[in-house]
Amino acid sequence: MIQLKVDFAKDILHVDPIESVSLFLDRLEKHSLSFTPWPSYPEKPDVHFSIAHTNDAILLKYYVREKSIRAMVNTINGNVWEDSCVEFFISFDDSGYYNLEFNCIGTALIGFGKGKSVRKLLPEDIIKKIKYQVLINNIHDGGYKVKWELSLSIPASVFMYHKLNSFKLKESRANFYKCGDGLQEPHFVTWANIISKEPNFHLPEFFGSLEFT
Repeated sequence: MIQLKVDFAKDILHVDPIESVSLFLDRLEKHSLSFTPWPSYPEKPDVHFSIAHTNDAILLKYYVREKSIRAMVNTINGNVWEDSCVEFFISFDDSGYYNLEFNCIGTALIGFGKGKSVRKLLPEDIIKKIKYQVLINNIHDGGYKVKWELSLSIPASVFMYHKLNSFKLKESRANFYKCGDGLQEPHFVTWANIISKEPNFHLPEFFGSLEFT
């Protein structure tokens, strides 16, 4: 099983401005989304992420380079996976997992449940507690034409079905994704590999291990 340690951000508080969080995450190690599990979808954007925690929040930043972007969804809990989208799925126990999905303009969809067909969407007021920053630039780099970054500060209260007083020393299982179902070249890229016949990110049995230090 792929494993990752999530370090404590001793110099950052979750109440800090998201701009400060973004700059802090820039200094950390970047982890690659290197798997394209489904041969029918060979397109592979360049995607990395950095991650840390502040005891009461998860700090996460995605770095994406791709051929084009789509940003049509601006309604919370809309179909963001049809746009240029990054996703973070995490489980703290066997009761279910959270799917946190964000398109390239920061629109979020967040749910909780045990499987793809059994999801409870989180209320908008809970989702709005997440602070985010988006940066988008045009580039010409090896076939990639767009570069975008998404910085997130996700407070523990977002994980509303668990009483998380602190992330410190917490063990969890998770996966990180990039997709774009509605793009000209749909793609499905993952951090921890998935084995299934059809594209499906909702397979917690293939999550990797996250250890909060």
